[in-house]
Amino acid sequence: MQTIELGGVSVPRIGQGTWHMGENAGQRQAEVRALREGLDLGMTLIDTAEMYAEGGAEEVVGQAIAGRRDEVYLVSKVYPHNASAKGVQAACERSLRRLGTDTIDLYLLHWRGQYPLSETVEAFERLREQGKILRWGVSNFDIDDLAELDTPACATNQVLYNPEARGIEYDLLPWQAQHNMLLMAYCPIGQGGALLHDATLQRIADKHSATTAQIALAWALRHPGVIAIPKAVNLDHLKQNADADKLRLDEDDLAHIDAAYPPPTRKHSLQMV
Repeated sequence: MQTIELGGVSVPRIGQGTWHMGENAGQRQAEVRALREGLDLGMTLIDTAEMYAEGGAEEVVGQAIAGRRDEVYLVSKVYPHNASAKGVQAACERSLRRLGTDTIDLYLLHWRGQYPLSETVEAFERLREQGKILRWGVSNFDIDDLAELDTPACATNQVLYNPEARGIEYDLLPWQAQHNMLLMAYCPIGQGGALLHDATLQRIADKHSATTAQIALAWALRHPGVIAIPKAVNLDHLKQNADADKLRLDEDDLAHIDAAYPPPTRKHSLQMV
């Protein structure tokens, strides 16, 4: 699988998302099995958050990585309302317990809230000094937020990115590339399934003997500084996600996607879900 350097560590460019995991106890074993299967397929970056099922997703991840922690690049996020000096410390320690580990590889501020960025960054740096996190970053930050943050210590910005949501291409994506900051794309195959039934993507998928989800992933990964973190529980979908790593879209494919989902020609407000 293609890899990229994130925080000084080589990670796969396709990882595993966990949003909505941990919400249904009856799905727990299927979710754990899916994450472990994903590890077997090389998708060793797992992204989660204390927000997801109020810690339930972290518990699923903890069960999935038990005995395999050394294989995993582990990403989690702190709620904005926990992003104070004391709140970050306590939230991180709760996440560590749920994840069953001593260290989170990358810890993100989920979105901006009431606390000054300087206070949150200071708390992140304290966690790093304690060895409880190795690197930190942010999520759902627009270009002005990153400019205000103004530190090379921020390893990544995680944002919504797929053909239906490409406003970041106007300024945020180029800015991050210029500053050598990786962009982590969440919901890279869209939400609600509409994108997966798009006629344009289906025609391109047929051409490549692929699925529409694979086309969407390959589209996001056409940018060298992007990591995609799709979520899947179905084992066939997991394999398809992993195989999307090998897919390359040509200029004709990209032109058809541009026609169906035009690139931005002006600044847009940052989209979030």
